[in-house]
Amino acid sequence: MESPLVSIITVNYKQAQVTCELLSSIAKLNYPNLEVIVVDNAQPNDDTQLYRQHFEKVVVINKTENLGFAGGNNEGIKAAQGDYILLLNNDTEIKNGTIETLLNCFTSPSVGAVSPVIKYFDAPDTIQFAGFTEINKLTGRNELIKSRPQPTGTVATPYFHGAAVMIPRFVINQCGLMPEDYFLYYEELDWSRMFREAGFELKVCMDAEILHKESISTGKNSPLKVYYQTRNRIYFMKRQKGQRNTAFLLFFLLLSSPKNIVSHLLKSEFKHFRAFTKGVWDALILRKVGFVRV
Repeated sequence: MESPLVSIITVNYKQAQVTCELLSSIAKLNYPNLEVIVVDNAQPNDDTQLYRQHFEKVVVINKTENLGFAGGNNEGIKAAQGDYILLLNNDTEIKNGTIETLLNCFTSPSVGAVSPVIKYFDAPDTIQFAGFTEINKLTGRNELIKSRPQPTGTVATPYFHGAAVMIPRFVINQCGLMPEDYFLYYEELDWSRMFREAGFELKVCMDAEILHKESISTGKNSPLKVYYQTRNRIYFMKRQKGQRNTAFLLFFLLLSSPKNIVSHLLKSEFKHFRAFTKGVWDALILRKVGFVRV
């Protein structure tokens, strides 16, 4: 097919104006075969008419509960008709030609997902993401690659970025939907792992870019973010197949936890301290996953 149907899916959570800005950027695209879906989490009203002022044919899925990042995207994927799924954070903006460039990266059925280079909206010359490093088996952390390994073409990455990724429909059909247990953070890393275990390659396209406003819904350093990143870091490490987690747990409990606790207390970040300790407790003691209020 010359222009396969591409379904753009974005999840909104109480940030309608930000979502409208994304829709306005999509409306400027020249790609001729688009479906656009907004999943509105925890939405008491219907903002369809507001969204259609910015993209006339947008499909809106209103959910009264907050399904989180994975749950919201999965609702959109289940409703989508596209041959390719393009997940975009609602706090991103996309440039004309990006879809065509991403599609050109699927040169083989073995390519399971392609992310563009992500730059900061407020500093468009600064790269936020051009790939990931592997997650360290001791620390449970990895790093964003913030410079282009090469000027053009694609490079391999162990994980794609959930803020912007294009995936063929058949890959999702084979590997399954995004794991929803995490609710927020680490879910796309686990999804990436699932793709790789199924034999698919993950790529970053050096020729495609999007702009990211970053952490609009959760805040750049909020207790909510601290809780989910802490809990899900532990949960992710516990889910890895064939991996001994003793070293990670010892590192986390004996080195990482004391460091974080002391740091939050010295900064008088008492809400962050409670969020961190609750994240550890829920992951190790209660083994809670999914949505938890902080």
